[in-house]
Amino acid sequence: MKMEPIWDIKATSVSFKCLDQNTSVDVAIIGGGITGITTAQFLSNQGFKVAVLEARKVGQGTTGQSTGNLYCTTEYPLQQLQDKYDLDTAQQVVLARLEAMEHILNNISEYQIDCDLKKHPMYLFEKNDGIDIDKEGEIAEKIGLRSEKIKNVDFPFDFDEGMVFPNQFQFNPLTYLQKLAQKVHSKCEIYEDTCVLDIEERDDLICLTANDFQIEAKYVVHATHTPKGLQVQYHTTLGPYREYGIAVKLKGDNYPEGIFWGHFGDKKYSVRSYGDEQNRYLICVGSMHKVGQADDNRENIQDLIDFVERYYDIEEVTHEWGGQNYKSADLLPYIGPKTAGSKEYIATGYSTDGLVYGTLAAKIISDDIAGIENKYSKVFKANRHQPIKAGEKFTKETVNVVGKLVGDFFKKGEDQKIAELLPDEGKLLQYKDGKYAVYKNPQGEVSAFSPICPHMGCTVHWNKAEKTWDCPCHGSRFDTKGRVIEGPAYHGLKPID
Repeated sequence: MKMEPIWDIKATSVSFKCLDQNTSVDVAIIGGGITGITTAQFLSNQGFKVAVLEARKVGQGTTGQSTGNLYCTTEYPLQQLQDKYDLDTAQQVVLARLEAMEHILNNISEYQIDCDLKKHPMYLFEKNDGIDIDKEGEIAEKIGLRSEKIKNVDFPFDFDEGMVFPNQFQFNPLTYLQKLAQKVHSKCEIYEDTCVLDIEERDDLICLTANDFQIEAKYVVHATHTPKGLQVQYHTTLGPYREYGIAVKLKGDNYPEGIFWGHFGDKKYSVRSYGDEQNRYLICVGSMHKVGQADDNRENIQDLIDFVERYYDIEEVTHEWGGQNYKSADLLPYIGPKTAGSKEYIATGYSTDGLVYGTLAAKIISDDIAGIENKYSKVFKANRHQPIKAGEKFTKETVNVVGKLVGDFFKKGEDQKIAELLPDEGKLLQYKDGKYAVYKNPQGEVSAFSPICPHMGCTVHWNKAEKTWDCPCHGSRFDTKGRVIEGPAYHGLKPID
């Protein structure tokens, strides 16, 4: 089965030209996902000359691989936020996300965007000590967030305890973003197939190189999910994770309505329905792991199928896909100037909450560039230094990266001949002069690359499900032609003749 998100079934035919000349703007935004397009919307409405530079197609990256759920809480329970910070911070996070959700809803209304928007409750439930629901409810009440215990005996999943938050939303994130980009394009430039390969600060301007052309800008926004280049202060505090999604058709018509987020011990699954009465799907997302650190990613997809089959009769698995998220060391995203006084802006560490956080980041960053004080900027300050709050996770991620960097360097590749590779298979093969990342396409043509990630020198691993080369250190990913498709690396894998 071809790996593609469910949202592609309603992708629009919108397209934008690639950069074909030198240009100068006030703000260059790298990335055409929900962060980049929404930032362009805010800034162009304030009179700034803006250019969005998207390496592939608008919305086809992380935004188009998400669940399409909009909710005011986060991947982390409220009790974790309170324990790490305090009650006021937990409340600020929820309020900030509510305002970002409101902006999305206003866009849909103002521009009459048909993106399958629906209001639904969100169900948070646990099985086998997954989360303390009573404590979660207490904190929700203290910060003014309405919730109640799940009492329905016909609840579609096994659970020990659960709670429900009313008035959350679902939509098709790809359709929303593509149609928003069409509206925004009337006031700014949007370029697709425009991969930024270098950023250099020159006097009062920042010069970007893409498609052999130069873009001069007063400000640069890294709306790429994780900062491009050697932003060591951020990459050492971010954990890159891959999770998977499936869409299935069920036998019968018992599709559950709502946002279902289940904690089953140390596993989490997000479930929702999508479609209309004639064409319905059940979506399940989860089975997360560190990027480049799964023995066989196909098992992660099978885990989702097995989970759904516990509760439903599957008629057909129609879609499979993967998505990436970056987890900050202290549970909150990094949003704002990368250093004090810098004109480069960072928006990263969203975890699995990027649709709302991406919209929030757009508001915080555009306000800062426009000289407007944003009441949430301090909570998510990009260059914050919190060694106590981030310490344990920072140490864990650093040890993991160093272990992969050193361990993989000395680990031999497989002693296998190219002729023994199966069609559409990739492996790290060992030769006298070292390891090669070798791929054989379905037609039998072979491509070989240095397995060393050009970002910081780690060894890439083959992703059997998505047919990509994934870096286990900082999350860069490369396609079978060695081109960058995700992560901080500017350049692709070095080809070997």
